[in-house]
Amino acid sequence: MGLIEREDENGVAVLFLNRPERRNALSGELIGEIENALNTVERDASVRAVVLSGRGKGFCAGGDLADGMGGSEGFIGSHQQRGRYAGLLARLPKLKQPVIAALNGDALGGGLGLALACDLVVADAEAQLGTPEINVGLFPMIILAALQRHVPRKALMELVLTGAKVSAERAQSLGMVNRVSAPGQALADGKALATEIASKSPVVAALGKAAFYAVEDLDYESALRYLHPQLTLNLMTEDAAEGVSAFLSRRPPVWKGR
Repeated sequence: MGLIEREDENGVAVLFLNRPERRNALSGELIGEIENALNTVERDASVRAVVLSGRGKGFCAGGDLADGMGGSEGFIGSHQQRGRYAGLLARLPKLKQPVIAALNGDALGGGLGLALACDLVVADAEAQLGTPEINVGLFPMIILAALQRHVPRKALMELVLTGAKVSAERAQSLGMVNRVSAPGQALADGKALATEIASKSPVVAALGKAAFYAVEDLDYESALRYLHPQLTLNLMTEDAAEGVSAFLSRRPPVWKGR
């Protein structure tokens, strides 16, 4: 069994972190396997949405301090490995398919950063989220980039300075979670959400996702200047023509993905 397991259904690829004995902690090998899985998925034209979840009771406990994330590969090697984790957080928003994190359990430290790098998050009602690094003399440096894009300033400062964990419901109120599922239902709900997204035009979803992230840090007028030609590009797709035709004909659209 590999560190990443994949299951496909209805245009959705479900990727499972598979280190349940370590609560899916992020070793260098696991980070590499996630990268490889994402690259494979992106090349698969049959995949229109992705779900990222964990085997066992937790989603991801964060960086594995017993592995290179904690420095066992020497100073330079461990520094480069942490850079690979940063690259993974940058990679997820760039993946052409929308990615839903289905938190089957706790998402802590680097695991929380991994979840927030996904486009949407569905969390089990009993899952806890947090940045406990401060408790072992560390600070969540890399994941600050993701946290600051989701969590209000004062609430975030309290989280990172205390290391306190929050419930899925509280995380939703802070903007880290889209939906809270009944206990044991996060994966099913994440797959249902992904299936709904997979029913849309894949080329338009990819264009829209790319535009969303491209303008998030731009000033208002710069964002408008960027988005104007993106709409023109969208209108040039075959799926846009099909969508309008289907709407006017009162029939379901048949997407071609181009």
